[in-house]
Amino acid sequence: MTQGPQQSQDRQGPRTTYWLEHAWLDHHVEPGVAVEVADGRITAVRTEADTPPPGAVALRGLTLPGLANTHSHAFHRALRGTTQVGSGTFWTWRELMYRTAARLTPDSYHALARAVYAEMALAGITCVGEFHYLHHGANGTPYDNPNAMSEALIAAAADAGIRITLLDTAYLSSGVSKRRGGAAPDRHQVRFSDGTADAWAERASALRDSPHARIGAAIHSVRAVPAEQLPTVAAWARARRAPLHVHLSEQAAENEACLAVHGRTPVQLLDDHGVLGARTTGIHNTHVTREDIALLGATHTGTCMCPTTERDLADGIGPAAQLQRAGSPLSLGSDSHAVIDLFEEARAMELNERLRTRTRGHWTAGALLHAASADGHAALGWPEAGRIEQGALADLVTIALDSVRTAGPLPRLGAETAVFAASAADVRHTVVSGRHVVRDGVHTQVPDTARALADAIEALSRRA
Repeated sequence: MTQGPQQSQDRQGPRTTYWLEHAWLDHHVEPGVAVEVADGRITAVRTEADTPPPGAVALRGLTLPGLANTHSHAFHRALRGTTQVGSGTFWTWRELMYRTAARLTPDSYHALARAVYAEMALAGITCVGEFHYLHHGANGTPYDNPNAMSEALIAAAADAGIRITLLDTAYLSSGVSKRRGGAAPDRHQVRFSDGTADAWAERASALRDSPHARIGAAIHSVRAVPAEQLPTVAAWARARRAPLHVHLSEQAAENEACLAVHGRTPVQLLDDHGVLGARTTGIHNTHVTREDIALLGATHTGTCMCPTTERDLADGIGPAAQLQRAGSPLSLGSDSHAVIDLFEEARAMELNERLRTRTRGHWTAGALLHAASADGHAALGWPEAGRIEQGALADLVTIALDSVRTAGPLPRLGAETAVFAASAADVRHTVVSGRHVVRDGVHTQVPDTARALADAIEALSRRA
């Protein structure tokens, strides 16, 4: 069992010392590291600490920086297992997703998201990017509080003890269309739409950052935001220096429709309207051309790969290595939550590339962990997180090195063990801004997370 925390008072406020049996310090694994924390940040990192300092919290195993889940749709967690019956495509899966979306209210979404975010904390995730478009009532009528659904998600993250970037999403049309304003949303999509980008911007502007939450923007896709309204969303994010995310070239059909209407690929269309840039992240970037890759790299637009979802939906394997070489930073997300396990996402990105190219070793284990931590946090607008160093947010995740999956390798191979052998089930401790959220594999705020998930999903099923 862990020891009680060492805490003292000084001008910096409460201080806690964590002793890391082994720590991944960006490039290597270091044994015996003492990390001092005050006011949620790391104030000192001391190596060669062979034993825990008196009163320190001992984290035994391998400690990594907290992980960032760059792309989440929390309500998709309710679909796990239910969409695996029979065959189909992304588009048939989408119909099942719409049915679940129609049942959610602010209260039921809070209950579900609280449990989902607790599951993330148990998996070592300390920050989530929630790509959120369930804005209004099921019939499209705004709630009395127009941001009730957004605020439910922000509160859920606080209740689960993790940080959130709420990526408030513009979703205005049902498909790419020659008609100005796009094709009208269908009956499933009316609750997603604010009508126009200006109306979206007015509603989103009422949301405010808080210590655990930052507000960003998202363009659902080129299908869902008419071309002439893309600049409004981009300008909103630019004025606030906020992250801007977009589902990009996830489906070949999306590219075909965009080319037919605009004579441009989705990447080219977004560039035409000022969407690409260093604070923008394309989600998936699966079916991009060589010219698209060069454009994404030249603008330093990020790429978030979600391999478990991309293979679950039979979307395809995106050219992650080519994108990174061109200059597009990589991050990782669990997207539809077929599983919530960023070790699996990191592993899958490398293994997918091996299948695609029939060669091994495209990324080092350290580079994959960097995508799952520092680069993910940067994509979510938290550049001060994702590293175990002085001044960084005090986010730590410890995995066991003695489970049936991780036992055997030398501790100095901890990064390789984490990426290529460990799973979310190996997480023993998660610390967020210095607070011990998961202790010895149990969530301190949602101790029976499985029951919370089951209850929230069952409540939704009763509304069918």
